[in-house]
Amino acid sequence: MRAIFILAGTALIAEFHWIIYVFGAFLVVTGIKMLMMADKEPDIGGNPIVGFMRRRFRVTEGYEGKAFWVRRNGVLYLTPLFLALVMVEVTDLVFAVDSIPAIFAITTDPFIVWTSNVFAILGLRALYFALADIIRRFEYLKYGLSLVLLVIGAKMLLVDVWKMPTELALGITALLIGGSVIYSLLKTARATSATDSASP
Repeated sequence: MRAIFILAGTALIAEFHWIIYVFGAFLVVTGIKMLMMADKEPDIGGNPIVGFMRRRFRVTEGYEGKAFWVRRNGVLYLTPLFLALVMVEVTDLVFAVDSIPAIFAITTDPFIVWTSNVFAILGLRALYFALADIIRRFEYLKYGLSLVLLVIGAKMLLVDVWKMPTELALGITALLIGGSVIYSLLKTARATSATDSASP
């Protein structure tokens, strides 16, 4: 999916320069939406993808071991595990839609865009289990990521007015993400120490 997006995006930007404004506007809108939704808990049950799958297919009430689908009286049923798989793939697609236009703000070289995506995916998958237990400590990381999307989107929208240096864009990105992580750790450390001191 990412390869298709990268090739299509590169071809579009090479053929139609104004496409970069579409990518930039998309990132700005996404960043604003992320800021607005940052404090809200995700409603998995009300997710439109899950709702679509449940309306179109028969789904069992509970898991059936490791099976993605089962047959009951000759009728095929999907399991919640299959719905989870669909959600993972759709989420990966959404991340691709967000991340690939952001990379085009740095370079339009298809090789660099492709390899950076490969290394990002390999790194994130490898770090998942290490981060899964501590990700809740990064409470403000989502705000930093939202602001990064806004900055990169603005960079793309202003490309013909002011070309932001790549070094400056990367510096701002590192500052926003690093700052949000440090602030999150400081806040959670204070909350933890306050809880410990209040307990008998």
